[in-house]
Amino acid sequence: MTDLRRLSLGPLPRTESIRLTFVCPAALKQELDRYASQHAQDYGEQVDAAALIPHMLEAFMARDRGFRKAR
Repeated sequence: MTDLRRLSLGPLPRTESIRLTFVCPAALKQELDRYASQHAQDYGEQVDAAALIPHMLEAFMARDRGFRKAR
C-alpha cells in the first residue's frame, strides 16, 4: 500500500547558492537526517540534510506573517 502523505517541503529546485556555515544541536541534526530520509522516499532522490535547510528556511519565512508585514 502506498502512503500518499507528502512532506510540505516538496521537491527541491535547482538554484544558485552560496556557502553558509550552520551550527545546530545534535538532536536537530538527527531530525534533519530523518526528514532527508523521508524526503528521499517521497521524491525518489537522495538529498543531504544540509541541502534541505535553505529550502526549509525559505518556506518558513514565506509563511511568517510578521516577517511579511515588516517587509
